[in-house]
Amino acid sequence: MIIVKEVESKSILSKTAIPKADYVINPYIGCSHACIYCYARFMKRFTGHKEAWGSFLDIKINSPQLIPKRTNKYRNKYVLLSSVTDPYLQFEGKYKITRKILEKLLPLEIDLGILTKSNLVSRDLDIIKKFKKSEVGISFSTLDEDLRRKLEPSAPSISARLKTLKHIHNQGIRNYLFISPIFPFLTDWKDIITTTRDFVDYYMFENLNIIGSVWPFVKKFLDENFPDMIDEYRQIYFEDSVYWDIVKDEIINYCKNENLNYKIYFH
Repeated sequence: MIIVKEVESKSILSKTAIPKADYVINPYIGCSHACIYCYARFMKRFTGHKEAWGSFLDIKINSPQLIPKRTNKYRNKYVLLSSVTDPYLQFEGKYKITRKILEKLLPLEIDLGILTKSNLVSRDLDIIKKFKKSEVGISFSTLDEDLRRKLEPSAPSISARLKTLKHIHNQGIRNYLFISPIFPFLTDWKDIITTTRDFVDYYMFENLNIIGSVWPFVKKFLDENFPDMIDEYRQIYFEDSVYWDIVKDEIINYCKNENLNYKIYFH
């Protein structure tokens, strides 16, 4: 069961060092997807939450009112929704915070970027199409639904995400597939590309980041499902390993040979 609270925020548009983006908007604190690998659990240090990550959600109920009225400050700036939450969590269906934010952003003439795991984004394509420049990214790391349930127990199904990617493409909106995180020996990124290349404009790749408190959750997942891989993961992450250099080179060579547009964000 997830604990949901309505809260008021002092600000909503935040500058960011995320590649490509100038500003980020996070309409929620926390995330109901409960992904075991989520690096954003570090946010608990700043929010004071004691609950387990994935078990609480604060809804920034006044977020839309915090978007400034018509101003040139944000014109042509890339604004990303979102970086440490998903703007289309299941509760967005009720609260429509993200939709209201989009309505407020439209007059600012921003470059809009959306990154989500949710098919709910399809609800707002009517607004997204009105932005002069926009793109929607969908993220997943496997086509295996059984594996997805273990990694992302409360997130939408892979089939729903694939359908959403196709729908975005058919609506003429630029889209991308964020293959993230790449789990060593588990993520078949070539298979993902083969399955999606007909309706994806470009790909982003990110490797599994075990920064901070993520490793214990990943280790528990491996202990329960792939115990034979634990030593290999330890070598990759805690010893001098060239594993990610090899994977990166494979991605570059593959994408170039297949004439695919791509970006790589490896830690």
